[in-house]
Amino acid sequence: MLRHSPARRGLLALALATACGAAMADPSAAPATPGWPTRPLRIIVGFPPGSSPDLTARTFAEPLAQALGQPVIVDNKVGAGGNIGADAVAKARDGHTIGLFINGNLTIARLLNPQVPYDPANDLAPLSLIGVSPLVLAAPVGKADLPIDARTFLQAARQAGARWSYGTPGVGTVGHLGTELLKARSGMAPVHIPYPGYPQVATAMLGGQLQLALLPPALALAQERAGKLRLIGVTSAGRSALVPGVPSLSEAGVRDFELEIWNAFAAPATMPAPVRARLSSLIGEIARSPEVRAKLFQQGWQAVGSSAEGLANRMRTDTAMMARLIREQRIRAE
Repeated sequence: MLRHSPARRGLLALALATACGAAMADPSAAPATPGWPTRPLRIIVGFPPGSSPDLTARTFAEPLAQALGQPVIVDNKVGAGGNIGADAVAKARDGHTIGLFINGNLTIARLLNPQVPYDPANDLAPLSLIGVSPLVLAAPVGKADLPIDARTFLQAARQAGARWSYGTPGVGTVGHLGTELLKARSGMAPVHIPYPGYPQVATAMLGGQLQLALLPPALALAQERAGKLRLIGVTSAGRSALVPGVPSLSEAGVRDFELEIWNAFAAPATMPAPVRARLSSLIGEIARSPEVRAKLFQQGWQAVGSSAEGLANRMRTDTAMMARLIREQRIRAE
């Protein structure tokens, strides 16, 4: 259980602030929320069961339930690259609903499509940045025309042109924009095919419908260890501890290309500020605990557990970066 005495919580917060180089809020100092929660807390996830966001949400469900004294339910509302779930969170008015989001839902949503029914900046309130990770360029095994070496693979992709396809969890996701940027930087031209989530992308690759995709590390590694996918390169500037032994795409000659995904908790902007403050403190403390840090690493995330302000800053920075990318690459909603 993640309960501590006030003194212990204060020491824990001080130690974490020293270790992380940033001030972290002590849950005991969060505004009082008398009478809350009065019912189960619901975590909405915009992706299918078994997806990376779903696994992260379920990692937090038990410790949050212990801390709040109420059940925590994960509710999958799938579709539109996670935006259906995000819209459900934005419109929740019960005071007991939050969401686990990927960065695309909190930064890209309206950049490609102004008709998206929620505004991340105004309708959602940041709680905590949970984890960060590169993506992994992966390809199916068992295909004589899909070479293993990254440079050779990219050359084959350039030669294939639009005969090859790539998959993502949806239009406007980081996987979509990131692959479009990779196309611009590498000269390849595969066709985009959106799916409900990354597990469906992997299944399509195994079935021969796709020749490549940018996948989260945990999913990519699991399929690689099963002998079903080959890992071509990671999107970080250098090699990543999350995907040991896999070179960066920059080592294969891809220049000016660096991409990071992240996930985070946010609440409806209408949720009372004291409740949001309490949840932000609890979620951040849980994310920084050794047990959850280890689980997040296994899921393919470097744990962060930021303050609400830290997440808000990341949202602003990444929204500006993605806006430049969309403008420069002339990316359009499909």
